[in-house]
Amino acid sequence: MIEITATVASLEQGRALLDAGVDTLYFGMEAFGLRLPHSFTWDEQSQLIDLAHAAGKKATVAVNGIMHPEKMKEIPDYLKFLKASGVDQITLGDPGIIYAMKKNNCEIPFLYDGQTLVTSSRQINFWADHGAIGAVVAREVPFAELEKMAPNLHVFGEVQVFGPTCIHQSKRPLLQNYFDYTKVDVDEVADRELFLSEPKKPETHYGIFEDSNGTHVFADNDLNLLPVLPKLATLSYDHWKLDGLFTPENDFVEVVEQFVEARHHLEKNIWSQAVNDHLTQEVRRWHPAKRGLDLGFFEVDPASVQ
Repeated sequence: MIEITATVASLEQGRALLDAGVDTLYFGMEAFGLRLPHSFTWDEQSQLIDLAHAAGKKATVAVNGIMHPEKMKEIPDYLKFLKASGVDQITLGDPGIIYAMKKNNCEIPFLYDGQTLVTSSRQINFWADHGAIGAVVAREVPFAELEKMAPNLHVFGEVQVFGPTCIHQSKRPLLQNYFDYTKVDVDEVADRELFLSEPKKPETHYGIFEDSNGTHVFADNDLNLLPVLPKLATLSYDHWKLDGLFTPENDFVEVVEQFVEARHHLEKNIWSQAVNDHLTQEVRRWHPAKRGLDLGFFEVDPASVQ
């Protein structure tokens, strides 16, 4: 069975995503999680967990930020809260969180999310040996490498099939520094519609997002692996993640519905080129007009990746 995970931007969207057929809601608070569409309070997180469970679905909380000393002091209380709230699993990339769970007797099932570090079965299996129930495969891993990894994995590898790909993160608030220097009123700038272009390359279109974790720069185009989902399914990559960071709430639900429909066709073995074309067109229809879509690193020759 293919499991679909989707990010959540509000309680209302969480309900809509569950109604659309999502298996797992993914959310958290920006103090501990990276690049989230919304930072939820503890009470709101409890509500989302209950909402998912009432629908017979799961909740994953992002605890995948880099935990500097000041944040590590707050982690034990947060983990105790999550465990008491009945969260199904968390994502993490900092080994200190595994230590904190054991030390405070509040162990929670976790997916290892080391971002760009998760590029081999050896890496994933190492964390499986240390308790991980799965791992978030790096977006930079092309299909040829996924093929090599698949038969050697001891736990599942979650693959992002839709959404932005972060290519750089700075702990510094670069956007705020820029606004302060230029005297531009940040309130006059449309939220999450800022882009960077390389010198002498005006066609480049790197999205920017800033939160308390710093400034995040994203690839030219967002990821859409819907046209190649049969290849993933063939290799038993059956945990799909959709990231709605840059997609308006209602539109993101529409996008998710296309992947739910794709899952139905794959599981019933009724996939066709016509289905592919229709669903891909619908994804493009609901995707933000200012953002492009492509297959990311999927078809890249591994030999060309440095």
